[in-house]
Amino acid sequence: MKAKHLAIALALTSCTIGFISCKKKDNNTDQSKDEIAATIELSTDLAIADNLTEDANDIFMEAATDNNLTGQRPVEAMESMGILGCATVSITPLIGFPKNIAIDFGTGCTSPNGIIRKGKIKIVLSDSVRKTGATAVLTFDGYFVNGFKKEGIITWTNISNTQLKGWQRKVENGKITSPAGKYWLHDGLKNVVQVEGYATPRNLLDDVFSITGNHTVTNSNGISRSSIITEALQKKTICENISKGKVKLEGPKHYAVIDFGDGTCDRIATISIDGGTPTTFLLR
Repeated sequence: MKAKHLAIALALTSCTIGFISCKKKDNNTDQSKDEIAATIELSTDLAIADNLTEDANDIFMEAATDNNLTGQRPVEAMESMGILGCATVSITPLIGFPKNIAIDFGTGCTSPNGIIRKGKIKIVLSDSVRKTGATAVLTFDGYFVNGFKKEGIITWTNISNTQLKGWQRKVENGKITSPAGKYWLHDGLKNVVQVEGYATPRNLLDDVFSITGNHTVTNSNGISRSSIITEALQKKTICENISKGKVKLEGPKHYAVIDFGDGTCDRIATISIDGGTPTTFLLR
């Protein structure tokens, strides 16, 4: 009888253990799916944040060049995207540095390439843009691009030398709020090197920049992912978005890769998980 009871008990225990084991597997699977979903969402968020930062750089460079703040003599006509055509730009003081630059897009300003901006970008420029050691600190006041609100501080430092022409860019307390009201935070440090167009400072249309570095992006639930650029990003002034390069984001037990494409000017990028089939998404 005792042997019979023991056999029954062992059988019940085995079933219970099996049930718990299956439940743990289900929970682990669900958790893994949630983590991957968070990584995919944060990857697209990061791509949007990066593009909005590059957009702010285009505006800064156009304003500096248009107002002869690059350190180059205006011996030729300026060629640019015309982003500032419907914005008001004010600069104080008129003589000497630092300069306080206010770029006001008002309640709505559409650029020639169809991007709608509103609000203000404020810049404190320590010296001529192309002078080694010069800094530019960008802040934002009620600033939106195609409905995305951009906040935070971007600090540019000219790190040019005889071998390269470029800048270090630091993003602090970055925050993006989507048109639907969802927000995310981002911080990072990147090096931006001009690889084309440096010899024609008044022609911004031939400028091409190579970007390397790392970033952290965090959603409204406090979930974060760290990223590193594994293939230098390419930003052409004539392109609205980053058009080439790859960024890798690390998840708890997986990784994601954002691929910005082959250099074609478009809004398309892809994301893949652990080297799997890429999924296409739009940058903005």
